[in-house]
Amino acid sequence: MFDIVFYRPEIPPNTGNAMRLAAVSGCRLHLIEPLGFDMDDAKLRRAGMDYRDKAVVSVHADLESWREGRRPERVFAYTVDADRVYTDVAYRPGDTLLFGPESVGLPDEVKRLDWVTARLRLPMLRGVRSLNLANSASVVVYEAWRQNGFAGSV
Repeated sequence: MFDIVFYRPEIPPNTGNAMRLAAVSGCRLHLIEPLGFDMDDAKLRRAGMDYRDKAVVSVHADLESWREGRRPERVFAYTVDADRVYTDVAYRPGDTLLFGPESVGLPDEVKRLDWVTARLRLPMLRGVRSLNLANSASVVVYEAWRQNGFAGSV
């Protein structure tokens, strides 16, 4: 359905929850190194539970090797400083949803790459820094999936 990309994720439970999200939505989860944890981390396993084996998860040495391997047509970068809102896009199967590390978000040099289709944000109240990474990915995945009629769901 969609590719979820976590660029240099730092917190194991967020990635475990994203594995569950990928498993239940039919998305593929791509993790860009370096990771802030080991893939055998107990917190990652606990959050991913039995969904880890049902999720399609790939680890890539860097963003360029991911891009060369996947050759994405459209890449949406999610960042707090974007002008457009995530619902402003008509998502298509195969789209890539790119999220940054929990502590700092996507660095400027990543979100401004010439192959990024658009930078988008999730609306939040003033005075708060950000939404949890796995929650952000869930919000976007379900909007994209909704727009596509929840294809493949029961």
